[in-house]
Amino acid sequence: MSTDPTQHALWPEGVLCHHLTQVDSTMAEAARLAPTLQAPTWVIADTQTGARGRRGRPWQSPPGNFAATLVYRPNCTPQQASLRSFMAAVALFEALAMYIDRTKLSLKWPNDVLLNGGKIAGILLETSGQGPYVDWLSIGIGVNLAAVPDDIRDAAFPPVSLRGEGGPEVSSTDFLVRLANDFATQEAKLWEFDFDIIRADWLRHAARLGEVITARTSREDITGTFDTIDTEGNLVLTTPAGRKVIPAADIYF
Repeated sequence: MSTDPTQHALWPEGVLCHHLTQVDSTMAEAARLAPTLQAPTWVIADTQTGARGRRGRPWQSPPGNFAATLVYRPNCTPQQASLRSFMAAVALFEALAMYIDRTKLSLKWPNDVLLNGGKIAGILLETSGQGPYVDWLSIGIGVNLAAVPDDIRDAAFPPVSLRGEGGPEVSSTDFLVRLANDFATQEAKLWEFDFDIIRADWLRHAARLGEVITARTSREDITGTFDTIDTEGNLVLTTPAGRKVIPAADIYF
């Protein structure tokens, strides 16, 4: 494949790619590009020096792994923008399923992908805008294609890599083409059918659906049966105290 992913037949029409050898983080670079954005743009970097995950947690990306951010103007409200994390998760699932048995993959609420129960990928969203619609949305995606980080911070879901779990060697450029194509497909489905179809696709791949899990919020741990996600993307648990709707938490099982 050409080193320019936009020249591949699968690359979505009208989407740009900004490839860097090194950057502090693809999310930071996306924010710098956003004010003058002409079209949806994937920012991909071979090396990140200051990558981060949810809640500002450091995100390590050893050589050979995938680090990219899509920045675009989705013409939607902040709530609608937040739902695109589920859309990104489904696209990421489908891209990874091209390289490894899809039955080994699952989606952990709210925005992680698991492979054989370990964390292979994470998703981070950022938006900007003060009005009813966001000015731009950045969706950062990190995938352990080749190796796992040395510093394991999420002991409940230790990181795994595609290669380490028996998958093939995949370059970041090859993976980006697959992911960009799948993301464009999911975005089109969202516009055509609304969030219901994305929600159904996400639930089809959800880790531990129908099983007992624990949601750790900033105030308490809530244990219950994972019933569903609602139309706003909230986690819904059935507990001895009744139905609990949880907008944000870390999940353990």
